[in-house]
Amino acid sequence: MVAVVELTEGPGTSAVYARAALGLLRRGGGTTLPDVELVRRGVTVDRSHLARYDRVCGLRLTDALPATYPHILAFPLAMRLMSAADFPLPMIGLVHVANRITVRRAIDAGSRLDLAVRAVDLRDHPRGRQFDMVATASVDGAEVWRGVSTYLRISSASTTKGDRPAGPAPDQADGAVWRLPARIGTDYAAVSGDRNPIHTSRLGARLFGFPRPIAHGMWTKARCLAALEGRLPEAYSVEVAFKQPILLPSTVRFASSPSDTGWEFRVDSKRPHLTGTIA
Repeated sequence: MVAVVELTEGPGTSAVYARAALGLLRRGGGTTLPDVELVRRGVTVDRSHLARYDRVCGLRLTDALPATYPHILAFPLAMRLMSAADFPLPMIGLVHVANRITVRRAIDAGSRLDLAVRAVDLRDHPRGRQFDMVATASVDGAEVWRGVSTYLRISSASTTKGDRPAGPAPDQADGAVWRLPARIGTDYAAVSGDRNPIHTSRLGARLFGFPRPIAHGMWTKARCLAALEGRLPEAYSVEVAFKQPILLPSTVRFASSPSDTGWEFRVDSKRPHLTGTIA
């Protein structure tokens, strides 16, 4: 039976990262995820924070929450779960490999949200082990949003990432060219609370095999949805796979096309960084 733990205030992400750093000293290797659901009720949106988030991600300022914004609200709860002593994998070093968001209806920024987060389905992967972090947002008892983030803990020795020359450079004739400054990592970290050093520090990035900081996957997803604003329905599901990291600074190309069910889109440069579908 799932143990439900209700929090009266959001956990601070800085303290969680400090605890996660200490978690690197333990070996981990457990076989089960904690059977716990963290809940925080009556969460309200700080409109000034929402505006800063919108600006960092290239989104329009509206009274409806962007599809990716509830992920930001639920992220501290997810971090608390992943940094707990009984969590089987160290939080620092986890790789966000996929994310699926379902928007059941538009969410007004004035809504009071009940958030719930739970980790499920710890399983083997050819490169290590992975699991899903499931987050939901409800209004007046009805679920209005669901996010599923898949995280991978890499254990294979052949996983060092870096620049790999291949394929053509971005072409303005085939999609929109985005020139991403180095500050994207620190700007998004400030509004999201995701201060993983692989996004904000050259030294931190190098410790995990990257030559320089990389863009947050959820920033890239939000930026893609910003490029499609005005063409999305009120309710939809958007699923992405994070293929290769975007080193910062960088120049990438965004391309999209209508499909039978909605939209297909991608971000690439010399290699694919993100592929996604909207239905």
